[in-house]
Amino acid sequence: MLRIYVLIFVIGMIGAIGYGAKYYYDTTQATIATLRENNVKLETAVETSEQSLKTLQGDMVKLGNLNKELSISLQKAEAYGDELRNKLSKLNLVVEALKDSKQLEGKMNGATANLWRGFMGDTGGDGKRPLPQWLLPVPGRTGDQSSNQSGEGENTDSIKAETPPAQ
Repeated sequence: MLRIYVLIFVIGMIGAIGYGAKYYYDTTQATIATLRENNVKLETAVETSEQSLKTLQGDMVKLGNLNKELSISLQKAEAYGDELRNKLSKLNLVVEALKDSKQLEGKMNGATANLWRGFMGDTGGDGKRPLPQWLLPVPGRTGDQSSNQSGEGENTDSIKAETPPAQ
């Protein structure tokens, strides 16, 4: 009888060891599968971050170039402003206005009309919209040098908001 008990004990031990080995194998395989999935996710994340880094580096180069262009434009604008200040300091507008006010008015309206067109173009205007009434030449005045060569000018008072006709 002792033999049977020893045989049952040995078979039980072998079974327990076999079950333990199978459990270990199954959990190890599940862990390996999870690690593979995580590895794929990490590789995708690394690729995405590398692409983002390349894009950022390209954007930094573009921003650097744009910054240089803006600096150059700023220097030009400052130089132009200095030039205008020098010209304005040499002019005596009061004397010129008293001497020939109509000519001065025409020059001022012409310069204002050019600025107006520039603003309209810079802010997305199509250039087809007429100038405001206050920038149009006054008929019968001599010396008017308005820059509005087309003579267009329905009432486009700059105080009133207008919307272009729907197309």
